Amino acid sequence: MPELPEVETFKKYFDGTSLNQQIERVEVSDDKIIRNLTGNEFIDKLTGRTFLDSYRRGKYLFARLDNEEYILFHFGMTGDLNYYEVEADRTKHERFVFYFTNNQRLGFDCPRKFARINYVENLEAYIAKVGLGEDALEISEAEFLDAAKNRKGSIKGFLLNQKILAGVGNLYADEVCYQTRIHPASQVGAIPTKKLKEAFAVMQEILKKAIERSAYYKEYPENWFWEWRKEGTSAPNGKEKVAWEKIGGRTTYFFPTYQRLYLFEKKR
Repeated sequence: MPELPEVETFKKYFDGTSLNQQIERVEVSDDKIIRNLTGNEFIDKLTGRTFLDSYRRGKYLFARLDNEEYILFHFGMTGDLNYYEVEADRTKHERFVFYFTNNQRLGFDCPRKFARINYVENLEAYIAKVGLGEDALEISEAEFLDAAKNRKGSIKGFLLNQKILAGVGNLYADEVCYQTRIHPASQVGAIPTKKLKEAFAVMQEILKKAIERSAYYKEYPENWFWEWRKEGTSAPNGKEKVAWEKIGGRTTYFFPTYQRLYLFEKKR
């Protein structure tokens, strides 16, 4: 599932290809991923419109139209954008395509149809309706610490909670826990404030570095947990192996003794 850095990369691609271009016509070959309109309604809404701007909030990309309404692109596992001119460059699993007046096209490809496309009339109302939290790169340290205060759930679950923190997914949550040496099952409220501040700073640093590398994993730093995130892999120091368990509802990888487990003391 694309996380914040991947969607920011989509945003840059969209902005660099499709802004300020009028949509001459729209072609929908499969409207299954268009969730709140039929294919014909989608065509009617978009024909003649122009994309003026885009806004990313966590894993959601909103494309603003010239009528101040939006198209939401939620990419799922296999959603992708393809800007092209000639028919030979059309992708195999293109679900719909915008034809611009400059003779270019923007297609949306999605082999497994897990993406979600919504027409959004009121952006603020939609964000409130789905309960989308503050973006992980926009939230302040104070807001982060306040949200963590006294929570008994795991730090892994906290980082994944899109109603608190929008944009961090399974892979980057494991990376934050590894780099701060916090066991992912640690209870959030039991983690010392100094350590939570470190987690906040590391989270934002990781996301920014991933964006700088266009979310291209092969270019991520060699000392990132990404290199060892597999059960049974030896730790960098060779003293233990990667373990896994379900934490926060997701498969989680970690080094059991290298990462400290913080828990509330049980009352006697």
